[in-house]
Amino acid sequence: MEHRLMTEREKADIFMKSYELKQAGKEAEAIAMKRTIPLPAYLAKFVKENLGADHLIQGGWNLAEAEAQFGSGWLNK
Repeated sequence: MEHRLMTEREKADIFMKSYELKQAGKEAEAIAMKRTIPLPAYLAKFVKENLGADHLIQGGWNLAEAEAQFGSGWLNK
């Protein structure tokens, strides 16, 4: 999946769809959908520093905001 920046409206729409999936008993799909919302840069940095870059990569998080703020390849620096 393409990791890209999103408007607040796009984030809200995805969050609501994720909520609906969870209510329908589709927990794994809800979590996967939420992870398409860009993780705020400060949280991505915190996770990288405390849990490691692999945690972010394996988690399937959208890291577009962190890449926009810290630059391309920031996970490997």
